Amino acid sequence: MKIQVSNSNAPVWHEATVSADLPAKLKPLEVIAKNLWWVWNSDAKNLFRDINPDMWRATGENPVMLLQRLSSERLEEMLKDSEMMGRIESVYKSFNDYMATPMRSDIPSVSYFSMEYGLCNCLKIYSGGLGVLAGDYIKEASDSRVDMTAVGFLYRYGYFTQTLSVDGQQIANYEPQNFNQLPIEQVTDEDGKPVILEVPYPGRIVYSHIWRVNVGRMKLYLMDTDFDLNSEYDRSITHQLYGGDWENRIKQEYLLGIGGMLMLKKLGINSDLYHCNEGHAALLNLQRLVDYVQEKGLNFNTALEIVRSTSLYTVHTPVPAGHDYFDEGLFGKYMGEFPARLGISWADLMNMGRENPDTNERFSMSVFALNTCQEANGVSWLHGEVSKKMFAGIWKGYSWEESHVGYVTNGVHMPTWAASEWKSFYAERLGEQVFANQSDPKAWEGIFNVSDEDIWNLRMRMKNKFINFVKRDFKAKWLANQGDPSAVMSIVDKINPDALIIGFARRFATYKRAHLLFTDLDRLAKIVNNERFPVQFVFSGKAHPADGAGQGLIKRILEISRMPQFLGKIIFLEDYNMIVAKRLVTGVDIWLNTPTRPLEASGTSGEKAEMNGVLNFSVLDGWWYEGYKFDEKAGWALTDRRTFTDQAQQDKLDAATIYSMLENEIVPLYFEKNSKGYSPKWIQYIKGSIGHIAPHFTMTRMINDYIDRFYNPEKKRSTALKADDFKLAKEIVAWKESVVEKWNGINVVSLDIKEANPNLTGEKLDVTAVIDTNGIGKDLGLEYVSYRVEDGVEHLYETKQFKVTKTDGNVLTYHLDEKVRDTGVFRYGFRLYPINPNLAHRQDFAFVRWI
Repeated sequence: MKIQVSNSNAPVWHEATVSADLPAKLKPLEVIAKNLWWVWNSDAKNLFRDINPDMWRATGENPVMLLQRLSSERLEEMLKDSEMMGRIESVYKSFNDYMATPMRSDIPSVSYFSMEYGLCNCLKIYSGGLGVLAGDYIKEASDSRVDMTAVGFLYRYGYFTQTLSVDGQQIANYEPQNFNQLPIEQVTDEDGKPVILEVPYPGRIVYSHIWRVNVGRMKLYLMDTDFDLNSEYDRSITHQLYGGDWENRIKQEYLLGIGGMLMLKKLGINSDLYHCNEGHAALLNLQRLVDYVQEKGLNFNTALEIVRSTSLYTVHTPVPAGHDYFDEGLFGKYMGEFPARLGISWADLMNMGRENPDTNERFSMSVFALNTCQEANGVSWLHGEVSKKMFAGIWKGYSWEESHVGYVTNGVHMPTWAASEWKSFYAERLGEQVFANQSDPKAWEGIFNVSDEDIWNLRMRMKNKFINFVKRDFKAKWLANQGDPSAVMSIVDKINPDALIIGFARRFATYKRAHLLFTDLDRLAKIVNNERFPVQFVFSGKAHPADGAGQGLIKRILEISRMPQFLGKIIFLEDYNMIVAKRLVTGVDIWLNTPTRPLEASGTSGEKAEMNGVLNFSVLDGWWYEGYKFDEKAGWALTDRRTFTDQAQQDKLDAATIYSMLENEIVPLYFEKNSKGYSPKWIQYIKGSIGHIAPHFTMTRMINDYIDRFYNPEKKRSTALKADDFKLAKEIVAWKESVVEKWNGINVVSLDIKEANPNLTGEKLDVTAVIDTNGIGKDLGLEYVSYRVEDGVEHLYETKQFKVTKTDGNVLTYHLDEKVRDTGVFRYGFRLYPINPNLAHRQDFAFVRWI
């Protein structure tokens, strides 16, 4: 026998996290660390920072990891530090007082589903604006005491960390999260064992752990499949945010919607309403339909009435290509068992996700959401209008202008995004009332009484804080990835607090047009190298790993920033995250935004800037289309009028406009300084921005809009539908079924149109129609619909209802005597439609027949 030199199998490792055992008097720190209330409570956040500032930064502002790493010597120091112990006691009392206030009982309870949540930098379950918006929303739900439960995923790798190679190429690094070092808690049973959620997938069970994130008074429950009960094929479902192929995407959306509903049921949570944040979560309504059919014994149509009446869909995407579509074969692989459970056919289910039923269209999650939610909304007024057009084909027979799709303009959570210095400033100068009345412009009026000098001093304080952050952060990352100390020092030394600093940071999608500023490099060089009026630009942002064009933009900006004429004048900060974002929106002078209109659904980074005295210079798109109107002397805007149909030509014009406004308006205004070193006119812009614009874009206003426009009306209607064993819901379904049965038998006996002289204003359009309603009777309405051409575009002009003047059995006579009020080119028609006062809106039962 030959003896082997070595013989060993692969190591079997087990993970263990060893934490410092905090003394009893320091235990409140553990409680506070495990509730993200600390994210927006400045006293709590500053307390963790001051325990060990270097470690606080090194942990990515993670208080759980901070406490785990504290040495016994530091713990002893803290116990002996009376000031520190007093701060701990004070913050803990504030936390307990906050948590003791009960949720409101006068508004509906809500379950909120989202694929991502941006709550804090150390919990990497977000990629960009959609996630940060969702995170802000549930923070405000806590502050506003809305009884809300949120559902999402705990990603093992989350979204990527960005580094840049020497040649400017983006490198996406997916770093695993250690769940034991995060501000989260695993949900366990009475015996302390992890609760296991079983989610039936076709041919197998997918198992999920459940983690709870305490967000103030709110609970966010996260699903996690990355453990050994699952196969490698299914463990990866919650590995990456938006990762993998289309099959992985449908597995994720299956888990979010269907698994999310099963999780809530397992936890005993039954909300009044269900809110889908984007179409990713739409399958929650499929599971809810199954529950009503199988557990309540309702037929499919009645179940759909109930599900619709308790559901809301928020769309964030302004173009059809941004929505998820699944091929029928792939969709059938995962959803094939559902029709039998619902008592419908496969074609019926597919048609619920098709804009044009009975075609070969792929299954659209957005169409399914619209067909299973009573209400839907865009995220700004302009995006609401865009969404109406985008979804118009679903409700044929109605103009997009008649669509029930509404809007709620996004806001931001002011306690999170206003710097602690500004919050103290507001409390001192405007009074604590400003926090309780954030969305009331009157609460902010005191800003106009504050001295210009005080505002300037605070802005300079924040600017220097930002510059120090850039020097530290930029230097560290440059040395780590570029490795040339002399180059980084020459850049850092050129950062000038006296310069006008303009920030541009966001996801690097091509429609964001980060390239606009670099259309004419010679002109840009003159702007940034004016010694009397220095200007500097700071960029940051990530491109999706699959977006080559977006990555190319980043590479190009890096190349330009290294040109001699731009060295230290144009800076790109690596790894855009919530920490970098806050430093930017609190420290620059101007927030620049240049999207292709109308592709910016809302945008919120500029709203965060408003809270910190930073002025906006933006295309009139998204939220700024509304915000600029509140005070046109509190920021700058590129016109919303399009000059060229060719986008390249429009880009050139917009770039020239940006240069011109910088050269002739913005830069001169900033440097129109008095003897005290600041521009009084600039300060008036800041006051107008804070006093006139900021109050309208808080998360408080946003959540109140959802309550007033959607939550309360849906709760009122759904309560009526569910009463007396779903009596009204069943009656509506019976009526709809009767109308459907009789619809094709409607007969137009006669249509008599008398036009005295339709070309003359003031003349009448006299119309009489005799309709055999086939038993529908007065539940059949007839209306006049006219369109008018203005500037070459046709718009809905007006609708007028006919009056029923005679009833003869099933035959009704309708009459309209309409005065032609305006001149112009019109077209008009007449449409029949079903009438029932218990419908939520006309698109709830969009049967139309033109005659």
